[in-house]
Amino acid sequence: MQLVTRKTLGWPASAAPSQATAKGVKVHYTGGAVSTALLKDHTRCVALWKDIRAAHLANVQENYSDVAYNYAACVHGKVLEGRGIGKRTGANGNQTLNKAHYAVLGLIGSSGLTTPTDELLNAIRDAIEHLQAHGAEDDIKGHKDGYPTSCPGGPLYAWVQKGALRPGGKPVEPKPGAGRPVVDLSKLLAAAKADPPKAGTPVSYEGVRVVEDALVKEGLLAKSLADGHFGTATQAAYGLWQMRCGWRGKDADGLPGKSSLTKLGKRRGFDVKE
Repeated sequence: MQLVTRKTLGWPASAAPSQATAKGVKVHYTGGAVSTALLKDHTRCVALWKDIRAAHLANVQENYSDVAYNYAACVHGKVLEGRGIGKRTGANGNQTLNKAHYAVLGLIGSSGLTTPTDELLNAIRDAIEHLQAHGAEDDIKGHKDGYPTSCPGGPLYAWVQKGALRPGGKPVEPKPGAGRPVVDLSKLLAAAKADPPKAGTPVSYEGVRVVEDALVKEGLLAKSLADGHFGTATQAAYGLWQMRCGWRGKDADGLPGKSSLTKLGKRRGFDVKE
């Protein structure tokens, strides 16, 4: 994650309320005009982020304690620190919604610069995964989910609805400073039991990619078969992993269990929750 910290921005520690956990993350956009000049000049991204914070602090009616978002993402792939981890957002519409999800802002708008670059999408994913490593659960939504608004705009919301995948549908891998992925065992089992998906079926749970990537690295699954679906090839590969762990018969049926998944996670850099 290419993080621009509050210290680099010249900001003091955030005065926002503390909040250690949330159901997930909501994605936002600015909702106004954003100059396409940002595409050629990262300093304009930083200036826009500072302007947003200044506007929030000057908003007497809302009485913001800080810029409303936990992080922002720019078209150059940088993540700009806002309230940061462990802080309640002020961006989701009301206190109930703010307590439910953290918030990440994409620095694009409703006119001018409206289309997210691959770098921006990767930066949003970096911020989401960083928040997931520090208290956020797996839920990823748009601002408009639960609140009457056009935010995060058509292009970003379409991306969120498709699973908020990295460009190209690449597996989610741990990055320096971004923390470890977390695989939800119940969601993984649900994906496995829904096998086989029909051709063209969207990926049902992004955590499958994390497990498939681990199985590829273990030499148990061909990389070409790691497609995000817990299909027959992935189940067979997972059965081989269970056998490698010492299980046999029905205990090596390819359906993940907590013990075998935890062992795989310890070897290949992800955590497990039930």
